[in-house]
Amino acid sequence: MHALDPGPKDAPAVPPGSGVTFVMPVLNERAYLERAVETVLAQDVAAPTELVIALAPSTDGTTELARRLAERDERIVLVDNPAAHIPVGLNLAIRAARHPTIVRVDAHSELDPAYTRRALETLTRVGAANVGGVMRADGRSPFQRAVARAYNSPIGLGGGAYHGGTQEGEAESAYLGVMRRDVLDEVGLFDESIRRGEDWELNLRVRRAGYRVWFDPTLSVTYWPRESWPRLVRQFFATGRWRGELVRRFGRGNSLRFFAPPALVLTIAAAAVVGVLQLTGVLTGWWAAAASVVYAPLVAYALLIIAVALGSGGGTGWRDKVWTAAVLPSMHLSWGTGFLLGVLRGADDTVDTSRLGNRNTPLP
Repeated sequence: MHALDPGPKDAPAVPPGSGVTFVMPVLNERAYLERAVETVLAQDVAAPTELVIALAPSTDGTTELARRLAERDERIVLVDNPAAHIPVGLNLAIRAARHPTIVRVDAHSELDPAYTRRALETLTRVGAANVGGVMRADGRSPFQRAVARAYNSPIGLGGGAYHGGTQEGEAESAYLGVMRRDVLDEVGLFDESIRRGEDWELNLRVRRAGYRVWFDPTLSVTYWPRESWPRLVRQFFATGRWRGELVRRFGRGNSLRFFAPPALVLTIAAAAVVGVLQLTGVLTGWWAAAASVVYAPLVAYALLIIAVALGSGGGTGWRDKVWTAAVLPSMHLSWGTGFLLGVLRGADDTVDTSRLGNRNTPLP
């Protein structure tokens, strides 16, 4: 969380008992959708609620499952998202919403029953336009538990507030988010040209409009990360490339923590060059010794990864520890490589192919 000047404006208040609309974009989420929907419908809110699901063209039966769920509960509303892009789906769902407070939810997430009630209380108490809490990643297999452990560690994702912060206050962004619809309409909803990091960019506009984005550590959401190494790498490469694009667009609006993974990639590249020059005899003597300093941060990084993998937290089995040692650099290097490409060339039409049922099936 950044030290930010308090937003000068309170978000428009809504009358007590006003309804809440949950919005959920989905694509190939059959394994997680039903449980996610159950936790939304079980929210302890003394107000009318609805869940608007934006359906992308899935190949795993997600659409058919969503239709069955909607037939069982009239609070579920379905809208089509043929573009299959998250910000497009979010905007379609928000435009279909009937209530003045919007709660973004994810098919890979599960809400505590009191989540929305507490978030509404915080919105009213601090006059924020958006409030979010902590992402509590969890896993069902050794690999997924290792990814969750990385998500929950400052080493994994750079120590953003929603990855383990404990101090309530103004924030740069919010995980998922409980938002006032009036403010969303004022700033223009999600930017549909941004495929990843759309939440960060929206919150940047909210803050620039003078409103507060708030972090409340009493709010937590269970998140189920990607289940396989290839999907994780593709997810993080796409996210990194879009972060590079956002750096191109917004420069210093980005936190310094986003530059750590690309710095690691560049350090590895520099070490590889130095190693080749030393092995071929181009660098010798004092110059070779001086250039060897490039190896020091890599040794420190390797020791850090080993310490985290062997440390407490997460699964205790040897598979969990081995996967943690593999997952952390996979996340850092794929994200950092994507970031560098994004800064140099932009994001172009990069999408998160980890969401596809078939890797060879392109998004429309």
